[in-house]
Amino acid sequence: MGYVDLHLHTTASDGVLSPSEIVRYAKAKGLQAIAITDHDTIEGLEEGISEGEKIGFEVIPGIEISAEHSSGSMHILGFFLDIHHPFLNERLEYLQKARAERNPKIVEKLNRLGIDITFDEVLKVSGGGQVGRPHFANVLLQKKHVRSFQEAFDRFLKKGALAYVDKFRFKSKEAIHFINEAKGVAVLAHPNTLGMVGHSEFEKLILRLAEEGLKGIEVYYPEHSSTEVIQYKAIAERHGLLVTGGTDYHGIEKNGLEIGVGRGEMKIPYSIVENLKAIRNRS
Repeated sequence: MGYVDLHLHTTASDGVLSPSEIVRYAKAKGLQAIAITDHDTIEGLEEGISEGEKIGFEVIPGIEISAEHSSGSMHILGFFLDIHHPFLNERLEYLQKARAERNPKIVEKLNRLGIDITFDEVLKVSGGGQVGRPHFANVLLQKKHVRSFQEAFDRFLKKGALAYVDKFRFKSKEAIHFINEAKGVAVLAHPNTLGMVGHSEFEKLILRLAEEGLKGIEVYYPEHSSTEVIQYKAIAERHGLLVTGGTDYHGIEKNGLEIGVGRGEMKIPYSIVENLKAIRNRS
C-alpha cells in the first residue's frame, strides 16, 4: 500500500496549484490518496475529485475551518464531506460573506499607512479563488513594500500587526457540528498552533472537543517535533481518537517542504484513510 497526504491547499484558497494540478502532482509523486482541505471553502473539490476519477486517483473531499480560540490558532479539518449538503453550504456561504467584508478593511488600513494597494490587485493574485492574507502578502512583495513574504505578515498582516483585521470564526462546537452534519469526520489540525501551555490543559481541550464531536488529531505534521508527535499520539490513543497527518502543502517549497513527505520525515500509511472511512461509515 502507498502513502497519503491528508492536508493540502489549492488555488480555491491560498494554494498555488489548481485542484487538478495538485491531484496530478500527487499521483506523479507516487501517493495513493490525498485530501484537499482548503481554508473555509469546498469550491475546489468538484474539480479535484473529477480529475482524480479521470486519472484513477483517490481524492478525499475535505476542508479546514478556522475556529475561535483565545490563546492561539485552532483549525478543524473535515474529511469525506458530502459537498452538496445544504447545511454545510449555508454555513460556508456565511463565512464567505464575513471574509468578503474583512478584505476591504485590510486594504483600507494599508492605504492609511501610505501603501499603494488595491483590492483588484489582490483579487488578481488570488486567481479568482478565495482571497486571504497570503494574497495580500504576495502583492506587498511584488510591489516591493516588503522584502519577503514573512516580513509582510510580521509588519502588516499577522494578529496584532498594523493592518491586521480579525475575521469571523465559528465556535469549535459549531464547526464540528456542521462537518458532522455533512457526514464528515472532524479532526483537530496541527495542535502545536494552539498556543497552549501545559500538557494537561491541552488534554482538557481535547476532552471538550471530543464531547463536541471531534473524531481525531492531526498528529503527523512537518512543524511537530518528535516529542510532540509522541505526546499527541498518546493523547489520541488514550481517548479513542483517530491519528491523521498531512503536510499542509500549498504548492510552494517552504524550507524544503514537499507534498507527501514534508521535509523527508513523513510517510503516512493508507491505513489512516481506511480508519477515517470506518468512522464515517459508522456515523
